[in-house]
Amino acid sequence: MKNYETVFILNPALSEEQVEKAVDKYDKYLKSNGAKIVSKEIWGLKKLAYTIQNKNSGFYNLIEYSAPADTVSSLEVEFKRDETIMRYLTVTLEKDAIEWAEKRRNRNTKKAS
Repeated sequence: MKNYETVFILNPALSEEQVEKAVDKYDKYLKSNGAKIVSKEIWGLKKLAYTIQNKNSGFYNLIEYSAPADTVSSLEVEFKRDETIMRYLTVTLEKDAIEWAEKRRNRNTKKAS
């Protein structure tokens, strides 16, 4: 199993409750397909660098997980079917990226305390 990080942007018209439900939906989807969730972060409503679907902002979310390779392709099919997903990007995390992601999580934990 490889380590992956997926960032996806949800439609800004959604409520915060709907955003949390969407993130939980994909969290459960990954778990049901054999993935182990390392972390998930809801970054909130952010301004986009360029307009997507005539929208200037969106809810950014990140899920870091380890999973079999076929899980990623099936997750991306689910993203394409979901009208609330404006954009998504999945990257494979190499050794250095895994260490950096761990430092980022620790830094964010310290800010929250």
